Amino acid sequence: MKRGAISRAPVFLPGIAAFFTRKSSRRFSPRDGFLLVFPAWVFACLLGAVPFYFSGAAPSLTDAVFESVSGFTATGATIFADVESLPRPLLFWRAMTQWLGGMGIVALGAALLPLPGAGGFPVNAGTLFQAEGPGPEKYRIRLRITGPAKRLWALYLALTLLQTLLLAAGGMNWFDAAVHAFSTLSTGGFSSRNAGIAAFNSPWAEWVCSAFMLLAGFNFGLLFRLLRGKFRELVSNSEARAYGGIALVSALLIAAAILPLSPVPGTAIRHAFFQSASILSTTGFSAADYHVWPPLAQGALFFLMFTGGCSGSAAGGIKVIRHVVLAKQLGNEMKKIIYPRGVFNIQMNGGPGKKEAIYGVAGFVFLYFVCLFAAALLVSAAGLDIFSSLNAALLCLGNIGLGLGNFGPFSGFAGFPAYVKWGLAFTMILGRLELWAAVVFFSKDYWRR
Repeated sequence: MKRGAISRAPVFLPGIAAFFTRKSSRRFSPRDGFLLVFPAWVFACLLGAVPFYFSGAAPSLTDAVFESVSGFTATGATIFADVESLPRPLLFWRAMTQWLGGMGIVALGAALLPLPGAGGFPVNAGTLFQAEGPGPEKYRIRLRITGPAKRLWALYLALTLLQTLLLAAGGMNWFDAAVHAFSTLSTGGFSSRNAGIAAFNSPWAEWVCSAFMLLAGFNFGLLFRLLRGKFRELVSNSEARAYGGIALVSALLIAAAILPLSPVPGTAIRHAFFQSASILSTTGFSAADYHVWPPLAQGALFFLMFTGGCSGSAAGGIKVIRHVVLAKQLGNEMKKIIYPRGVFNIQMNGGPGKKEAIYGVAGFVFLYFVCLFAAALLVSAAGLDIFSSLNAALLCLGNIGLGLGNFGPFSGFAGFPAYVKWGLAFTMILGRLELWAAVVFFSKDYWRR
């Protein structure tokens, strides 16, 4: 493909805007949401590749698209071995792709374009957010779609500005502070330094990023309610309690494992909390070379790679709520063995959960591992061993960007052949849309009238 052909891509933007703003009496259904979301994400990723391609920083169109997809899906996998050699405008764009993708391209469009009411058409408040799929349990605000989108974006922007100010107050220059705030709140993990956060050698920056990574992996709808004074919802929310427990236990376990290796206990504790928050929230930052940590610490990080953040957050992965549902159902199955005639329901948020939720979670987890193994087979075709192949697939499907083995803090994806990069780019979009929006789009039944 010639580079001039890509430059004509922006002409489609007015057409998309016209589609959103045209007058129509038809209702916007979940089916329409799936039809819009997947192409919108693909188009955004292709458009985002233009600066990487025309600047010459990316050696090929494949690399440019891979970097753009990694940014918009907030994965953080990169083909650049030396990001410090990139010009600042490109580094800023690289960080901006994550920030936009962290809350969602479609959510941004819903916030800016007058979909409902005059000039638009009626929209169910949860349709687009459901299609983007931030998890099985979402705190939907039942207003016009522009209402919740703008409020969540306002919260997202406020947290980004706050983190930027805190990082700058700790001695980081404004550019680096903004880039790392964009990367943290989006759970993307792109850095303006080759060594990431470790390059600053700043305990303050590490603690600030740890706190905001955990916030970015938290349910934004619940966080919005907490800011409005509804603190009881935090105590009663099953996923929030599990998320906090996993974060605390994993950090303490890692700290206990690496304390004997560190002459300064405070440093070991800081690195343990930072790295556990980074992997749990699927941000993918690194503050230390955890490849030299004991197997117990690395095993805890590997477990967190299968966990993910909360539903309704910027994080990727399977999501904590699904683990909670499966764990509760496991308890019920054990009870049924002891009490064969008993009837047991899972309890969520202080009340009975729906049985349909269990089926949905089980179906998602099965599909997640099918996609994981398929992506791993694709990577293994390039000659990688099975662990490295699974690791690469997991990093892309879970939108983590950083893992173990060949994909640690100081490695990238530049060496893969083009077909693997395209396959992993698709895998990142699959993970970002939580599988269903993309899988349903390619389903034969979806296109039947």
